[in-house]
Amino acid sequence: MEIIIYIAFSLILLGLILGLVRFVKGPTAADRVVALDTMSIIATSAFALMALFFDRYIYIDVALIYAVLGFIGVIVIARYLEGAL
Repeated sequence: MEIIIYIAFSLILLGLILGLVRFVKGPTAADRVVALDTMSIIATSAFALMALFFDRYIYIDVALIYAVLGFIGVIVIARYLEGAL
């Protein structure tokens, strides 16, 4: 079971690195917002995997709050880019 979790952590880290590259390199602001949202979702899954690995289910609460805050942040940024704010 531990090997599977280590592989999952490796894939999550790879996804975060690729998201960071897209965030830095993105030609438009919309690309950067999508990359930020993707990194937020990947980090949420990392928190959930940490809850499983460490057997501490408080990380699930942290993941849920982080997901909600990430969603609200992306909505606010998208509204700003649209010109509605």
